[in-house]
Amino acid sequence: MEQPTRPDSIAVLTSGGDAPGMNAAVRAVVRTALALDIQAYVIHEGYLGMTDGGPAIQPATSVQVGGILQRGGTVIGTARSPAFRTRDGRRRAAANLLERGIDALVVIGGDGSLTGANLFRSEWPELLDELVEAGQVDRALADRHPHLRLVGIVGSIDNDMFGTDMTVGADTALHRITEAVDAIHSTAASHQRSFVIEVMGRNCGYLALMAGLATGANWVFIPEHPPEVDDWQTLVCETVMAGRRIGRRQNLVIVAEGAQDRYGERITSSEVQDVLSRGLGEDTRVTILGHVQRGGAPSAFDRNLSTECGYHAVHELVRLGPDEEPKLIGIRDNRVTSSPLMDSVIKTQAVAEHIAARDYDQAMRSRGGSFIESFETLKTLVRAQPSREANGRRTLRLALLHGGGPSPGMNTAVRAALRMAVDGGHTVLAVSGGFPGLQEGRIEELEWMSVSGWVSHGGAEFGTSRTVPKAADLGAIAAQLEANGIDGLLMIGGFDGYESAHLLHTARNIHPAFDIPIVCLPATISNDLPATEITVGADTALNSITTNIDKIKQSGGAQQRVFVVEVMGKDSGYLALSAALATGAERTYLPEEGITLDQLRHDVMQLTAGFRAGQRIGLLVRAEHADRVYTTPFLWALFEKEGGGAFDARQAILGHLQQGGDPSPFDRIQATRLAARCIEFLVEHGGAGRSTSAMCGLIAGQVVFTPLEDFPGLLDPDGARRPADQKWLDLRPIVDTMAAEALH
Repeated sequence: MEQPTRPDSIAVLTSGGDAPGMNAAVRAVVRTALALDIQAYVIHEGYLGMTDGGPAIQPATSVQVGGILQRGGTVIGTARSPAFRTRDGRRRAAANLLERGIDALVVIGGDGSLTGANLFRSEWPELLDELVEAGQVDRALADRHPHLRLVGIVGSIDNDMFGTDMTVGADTALHRITEAVDAIHSTAASHQRSFVIEVMGRNCGYLALMAGLATGANWVFIPEHPPEVDDWQTLVCETVMAGRRIGRRQNLVIVAEGAQDRYGERITSSEVQDVLSRGLGEDTRVTILGHVQRGGAPSAFDRNLSTECGYHAVHELVRLGPDEEPKLIGIRDNRVTSSPLMDSVIKTQAVAEHIAARDYDQAMRSRGGSFIESFETLKTLVRAQPSREANGRRTLRLALLHGGGPSPGMNTAVRAALRMAVDGGHTVLAVSGGFPGLQEGRIEELEWMSVSGWVSHGGAEFGTSRTVPKAADLGAIAAQLEANGIDGLLMIGGFDGYESAHLLHTARNIHPAFDIPIVCLPATISNDLPATEITVGADTALNSITTNIDKIKQSGGAQQRVFVVEVMGKDSGYLALSAALATGAERTYLPEEGITLDQLRHDVMQLTAGFRAGQRIGLLVRAEHADRVYTTPFLWALFEKEGGGAFDARQAILGHLQQGGDPSPFDRIQATRLAARCIEFLVEHGGAGRSTSAMCGLIAGQVVFTPLEDFPGLLDPDGARRPADQKWLDLRPIVDTMAAEALH
C-alpha cells in the first residue's frame, strides 16, 4: 500500500465555546508539527479567521506558543462566523488555506464545530475546482493539495462527546464546581440552610452527577434520569427533611442545566428553590455557577490530556491517507485513541434525541457503564438512612484500615465503603493507626453518620502507619480478628499496606483467622503500586505540584532563572514526568532512568544556549529518588556554577505539601468508585469457606481485581518499590518533544 504523503503545512484553530486546556492542545500541535519538520499555522478567531484570512492565519513558532500551557480560555480566540455557514464563505476559507499550502487541519471544539469542519473537508475538491474556474487559484497549486486532512479534538466542559471518555475542559470545570460547593458547604452548615447549585452541561448530566459524588450532595437532577415519580417535589423534601432529622446541618441539591421531569418539562434551579422553601419552611438559596466553570487555569489532567491529544493529532494527520475519513482524537479506557469523527458526532447527537423522546433508559445506556454505575452509587450515598437490605446474604462484620503514608482520598474511600456496606445490612469496624492499631485492638464500630462530611476531607481520620507487621506480630493480629468476629478486611493505602496485607494472606495456613477476604484499595500519591494504572491521591498531588510550579515560574520569569524542583514519588517517577508535561519543564529526571554526567553536561549546554538566545526561565523537575549521588542540591549547585552568567539557579523541594489538601474531584470519584466495588467483592467472598483476596485497581479505565498472591511477582525485578509495568512511561516521548521544541 502506498504510504500517504506528509502534509506541507498543518493549521490549528479553536472554535465554539472556550474550554480550559485548549491552549495546551494548540501548543502541542504546533510543537509536534515543527518537530516533524512540518510548517505549523495558527488560525485566530476560529472559522471567522479562516474566512477572513490575512493576519488571522499566522505561521507559528515554538517560542510563540511558550507560556500558554497554564492559561485558561484560548489565546488564539474563537468567534461565530456566519460567513463560514455559506458556500461562498467556505470557498474563501479554502483559498486562504491554499495560499499558504495548508492541506491539514486540527479543529478543537464541540460537535457543531467538528460537523462544520467535516462539511468543509467533504467540499474541498469542489471548492478548489470553483476557485480554479474563477481564476483565483492556479490549477497546479490546487493539484498539489487535492484533499484536506482533518482531525478533531473535543474542547468542551460538558463531557458530552462520543469517541472520548473525557473532553478537554471537563476536569477543570469539575474542579471549579467542587471548589464552589465545598465553600458553600461551610456557610450552609453554619446556618442550617439549603442550597441549590446549578451547573452547566447542556443535555449531559456528567458534571452534575460527578459533582454530586465529589461533594456529598443530598440530591442531583440530571437530564438522562429524571425523578422516577410524578410528585418529585414531595420526594425531594422528604429526603432532605430526613437528613435534617439525623443531624445533617446542610442540604445541597445540584441541578444540571438540562434537567427535566419524566414528561420533558424542565426542572429549573429556581423551581427547586421554591419547592424546598415551601416544603421545608426554611431559607433556601440558589447559586448559578455559570461561566466560572469555564474559567481559570486548566487542571493538570486537562493540560496533559490536551497535550497528548495535540501530539497524537499531528501524528494522525501524517498517517491519514488522502481518502480516509476524518478522525477524532480522544481518550478511551485511559488510552489516547482515534475514532471516526462523524460517527462520534452522530452518536453524540443521538443522546439528545433520546432525551427529547423521553427514552431515558436508552439515554443512560448511551452514556456508558461507568455513568450508570456512578448514578447507582450516588443513589445509595444520598440516602439519609441505610436501607439495610442484605438481599438474602449473611450479614458480615467488615473492618477498614489504612496502611502506608497518608493520601488525599482515603477519607472519601472510607465514607463510600462504610455507607455501601451498611446499606447492605453489614457491620463496619474502623481500625485506628493501621496494622499496629489492629494488633493492639484499636477497633470501633461505625454508624451511617460517623463519616458525614468526609467526602472532601484530606488526610486520614483513622490514622495510618508505614509499619509492616513482623512474623512475631501475626498471632496478636489474628487474635484481634477472631475476638472482633471480622469476616473481611479492606486495606486502603500504599506500598507498606500492600506488603502487610500480603503478609497476612500468605500466613493463613498458620493462622486460620487470616482466611478471610482481604482487599487492597490503592491510595498513595506516588502511583507506585501494581495492579492499577493510577492510585487514589496521585491526581491531588499532581495538581498541587502543578499549581506551585506555576507560581515558581511566574516569580522567576523576569529574572533569567533556572529552577530545579524536587517532587515526591519514592521509586516511581510518575509525579515527576506528569508534572513536567503539565508545567512545560525542559528536563525531567526519573528513578526509572537515573542521571548521568554526560546527560547533565548536555543539559547545561542546551540551557545556556537557550538563555543566550533569549530564553527567560528554565524548569527542571527531579523525582526524589532519581539518583543517589546527583541530588537536588547538587543539580542546583551545578547549574548555578556552569550557567556561565546566562542564568542563575534556584532549588525548590516541594515536600509534604504534595500529600496535603483536600482531594481533587478525580480522586474523590475514583475513591468512591473503587470503595463501592471493594465492598461488593468482600460481600461476595465473605463467609464462603477458603477466601479469595485481591488488589483492586483501575486498568484501561475498568475496575479490576488482581489476586493478592500476585503482588510480589508484579514488582520491579531489580528490587525497586514500583511495578514492573508502568504505562505512564509512554508519556516520555511527548514530554521530550515539547521540551526539545521549547529550546529551539
